[in-house]
Amino acid sequence: MTQYRRTDEAIAALNPEEFHVTQKSGTERPGTGRLLKNKEPGVYVDIVSGEPLFASADKYESGCGWPSFTRPVEPANVAELSDRTLGMARVEVRSKHGDSHLGHVFPDGPRDRGGLRYCINSASLRFVHRDDMEAQGYGAYLPQVEPA
Repeated sequence: MTQYRRTDEAIAALNPEEFHVTQKSGTERPGTGRLLKNKEPGVYVDIVSGEPLFASADKYESGCGWPSFTRPVEPANVAELSDRTLGMARVEVRSKHGDSHLGHVFPDGPRDRGGLRYCINSASLRFVHRDDMEAQGYGAYLPQVEPA
């Protein structure tokens, strides 16, 4: 079983925006994330720990300006915490093992897919294409990268 964890080396490898988002609970500007328009099949993992978070089959265009997903690919890897910053009551989403800030989850997603919208910063994610998943240790998630 793969051990996912936060390391000093992974933190040191982050660019300034990735560090701001994942380590300081920042947010990238809407519409600017490198993965916003990605439509390739694969899995999205925590940029710090590598733990699998979301699958391409659960990604959809919500119009919010950030990559949106209907559910985590591995629910045990996603922690949901109360967030009352900015004068709002929201639910923050963090990676369980990397403790990276990912974004927020809202109850306004597609009803036919569970009703949730995981609004996630591209800067907190690394995309692993379907063709590379087996070699990078994510083969168990291959059935989840394509719609059922």
